[in-house]
Amino acid sequence: MKAMVDLVARHKSGQACGIYSVCSAHPLVIEATCAHARDADLDVVLIEATCNQVNQDGGYTGMTPELFRDFVHDIARKAGLPIERVLLGGDHLGPNPWTSLSAEEAMAKADVLIEQYVAAGFRKIHADCSMSCADDPTPLPEDTIARRAARLIKIAEATQARVGGEPCVYVIGTEVPVPGGAAEDLPELEVTTPEAALATIEAHRVIFEAEGLSEAWSRVIGVVVQPGVEFDHHKVIDYDRKKAVALSAALDAQSHIVFEAHSTDYQTAGALKALVEDHFAILKVGPGVTFALREALWALDAIEREWVGEDRASGFRKVAIQRMKADPRNWSKYYHATGADLDFDLQYSLSDRIRYYWPDAEIAAAQAALFANLTDNPPPMALVSQYLPGANVALRNAGLSLSPTHLVVAHIAATLETYRAACTPEPEFARV
Repeated sequence: MKAMVDLVARHKSGQACGIYSVCSAHPLVIEATCAHARDADLDVVLIEATCNQVNQDGGYTGMTPELFRDFVHDIARKAGLPIERVLLGGDHLGPNPWTSLSAEEAMAKADVLIEQYVAAGFRKIHADCSMSCADDPTPLPEDTIARRAARLIKIAEATQARVGGEPCVYVIGTEVPVPGGAAEDLPELEVTTPEAALATIEAHRVIFEAEGLSEAWSRVIGVVVQPGVEFDHHKVIDYDRKKAVALSAALDAQSHIVFEAHSTDYQTAGALKALVEDHFAILKVGPGVTFALREALWALDAIEREWVGEDRASGFRKVAIQRMKADPRNWSKYYHATGADLDFDLQYSLSDRIRYYWPDAEIAAAQAALFANLTDNPPPMALVSQYLPGANVALRNAGLSLSPTHLVVAHIAATLETYRAACTPEPEFARV
């Protein structure tokens, strides 16, 4: 992971540079990520999977780390992006999927998880052991969290030594909701205190050294903290840099560590830029890009109904909502409204629980019918512009057809471009 080490070194030397991490397993999101990286001529693009998405049991995607790697690499090749420019990361790797088990049982599963991620070529590893298991106190003591993280990183180091390839880089800490996002409305957030951030770093450093991981500690590049950004179903808490001044300065004495900011979805362009300038050099985005995917799909559904008529339309949007209601397990803990308010949340909640349903066989079949209808009956530019004006302009500028796939990819790319711009230092002459 020389690319990540070099990035952090440039940031620590004073450049306002960063990298965004796309955390999604949807093929159109991955295609958009790779196509955008290709068109923007990015040196590298970072794509991550969480322990819930991808694990040895298949996760909710049905993919093991090896299958996810092959899935991403195949899409990158088809998009014309060399796989050498694709960095793979594992997010919240630890016992989270198995917290109903005892701590030792859950950690044994986490041992296998980390080994499989590293063996598959994932080299950016967020070791997150902050969650309590069945026989644990709540919350877990910092010392326990750090010891469990060190246990996993020992396995990562041994696995990398066995399989070869670049050494891993590591991220520690967590001050965000568990993978999947906030479960209910959020109050105003408290920014992590500098003392808490430094205590997390020091607790891990001491235990890493005691466990013979001093060399690995030099490759700990990030610590997860709460900069005061989050979203719930209906609102976004925007970054307020005035509240994070002390936290931003906390890492001045740390030569190789920056902040990693989770839940940056839906932040404004200015807020994302400020986060990077304030040393939150790794920006995570997940629901923000799948929300853009859903926007594009809903727009295509509207275009189809207008262009081919209700009687010939796929009914894609209706099918998706019906399937969500028929199988509520991925949203029932999160959405508590009824009637029209529930219909609204199922479609438009910023937590974007609909992203778990795209692989559903009936929804996938309806999407295939939608795309086939619009491919066989190309809508006029004026109608496309009504529903997807930005994508329409982007595709015309690129000389690409207004195909369903191109439109979805272009719409998602607009969100990714906001992150790219935030992570790119301004030229010197622009600041004069």
